[in-house]
Amino acid sequence: MVRHMTQTVQIYDTTLRDGTQAENFNLSVTDKIRISHKFDELGIDFIEGGWPGSNPLAVDFFKAMQKEKLNHSKLSAFGSTRLFSNSCENDKNLQALIEARTPVITIFGKSWDIHVHDALRIELEDNLLIIEESLAYLKPHVENLFYDAEHFFDGFKKNAEYALASLGRAIKGGAECLVLCDTNGGMLPHEVQPIIERVQQFIAEQESDVTLGIHSHNDSETAVANSLLALSLGVKQVQGTMNGYGERCGNANLASIIPALGIKMKYECQAVSNIDQLYETAMLVDELANLPHNKYQAYVGRSAFAHKGGIHVSAVKRNPLTYEHIEPEKVGNIRRILISDQAGKSNVLHKAKKFGIEIDSDSPIAASIVAELKDLENQGFQYEGAEASFELLMRRAIGAKPHYFTLKGFRAINSKRNMDEPPETEATIRLEVGGSEVHTVSLGDGPVNAIDRAMRKALTHFYPALEEVELIDYKVRVLSGQQGTGAKVRVLIESKDKHEQWGTVGVSLNIIEASWQALVDSINYKLMRDEQRNASKN
Repeated sequence: MVRHMTQTVQIYDTTLRDGTQAENFNLSVTDKIRISHKFDELGIDFIEGGWPGSNPLAVDFFKAMQKEKLNHSKLSAFGSTRLFSNSCENDKNLQALIEARTPVITIFGKSWDIHVHDALRIELEDNLLIIEESLAYLKPHVENLFYDAEHFFDGFKKNAEYALASLGRAIKGGAECLVLCDTNGGMLPHEVQPIIERVQQFIAEQESDVTLGIHSHNDSETAVANSLLALSLGVKQVQGTMNGYGERCGNANLASIIPALGIKMKYECQAVSNIDQLYETAMLVDELANLPHNKYQAYVGRSAFAHKGGIHVSAVKRNPLTYEHIEPEKVGNIRRILISDQAGKSNVLHKAKKFGIEIDSDSPIAASIVAELKDLENQGFQYEGAEASFELLMRRAIGAKPHYFTLKGFRAINSKRNMDEPPETEATIRLEVGGSEVHTVSLGDGPVNAIDRAMRKALTHFYPALEEVELIDYKVRVLSGQQGTGAKVRVLIESKDKHEQWGTVGVSLNIIEASWQALVDSINYKLMRDEQRNASKN
């Protein structure tokens, strides 16, 4: 029977582990840290950071996260049951999980007898033993211990008795949540329901208070549907990835699941309380992964609430419910009337409030910002991963952006004198600060680095605090392949000081010019924020 009562569910995100298994999806340690903090702000309950037993990048991430503070989310390390040939004490995978020092550990084990025979090449009883022993060994080291029953649905269809037996041993081992995995992504909703109901009956027979989770892959385009069905049946934890990234066809898309369970199913979780941050979170993941955002994606796509013309536009202007299943602002998105200049005003006003900028909704300034934003977006600018640039844009529009320096000119020269040695780069820059012209030269590892060094060299005499600024990430995306090497590029720069991190953006046909735009915004933002902090102290 499908349950309609209000319940609290847990959101478990595996973008940083399962998501990175998607083709062309790559994240640095810095990217993963930034995404973790964004997930924490959104209210994701559990963030799976990686598999420390198999990936050095994951080890580095977990070490770095030991210095970071999460206010709501709990970090999870992921791994497998021990090798049958090892004891728990001598199993490198289990030891790596413990050394990650996360409050949560999630391990997976085999539920399908064919995997036990063909992949592990051990006896069925031996597999049950390593499930129980691995969990029991890890139990004292964590606050929460989850068990992912890999290939559970396929295993149940072939050998239900053994699949259930594997869950029984996980219960004995101390797992508090049994996550049923559709690892191959082939299940259809009508197949999922009777299997979950049989598992619930089995757990009741064990007289256990263990909860259930669902982990669906999307190879049949049913991952979201299967996840929502499982939640409606009383499953307490849903696992997935932001924007549905994952191996092959991806995982269950949390950007679709969270609004569905919160807005439509009326279930409760922290991410539902902060659901207006969903759009910017989804966009940030794409921007840091250096991938184009799927504009047609449900809820968080730019086209999700876009109306082009005719009957739709006329009806939506009178009553948006005529062609929209939810209000776009609920998930942080905006309505876009593609033949109108009204698109974007609500988003601009939302950002203005966040930045402490007072703009009246009927003010011509709001309209001018929307118009400028549309023009810049047509040029290739995007601000989801570059809020510092967007804040500067808004302050310029209201006449409140301070002027710290003026560029008079710059030049970058690359030279390669020996084919066995890296090229040399020299940048020359002329700036005017308070009526004084400064001319500096600097060497660097490439033209962008050289220009950055030259600019800092010129400005730190006037603004010593710039020595604190560190450029921590630099990404380039080609915006159009039609012009080949003459295509526009978008440069995203991530900077930080002792107080915060911020992102800036530049777009140009020339990669150096685009980089310069982003660098200038980064410096201006730093100087502005320092000025604001000093003013608040006084």
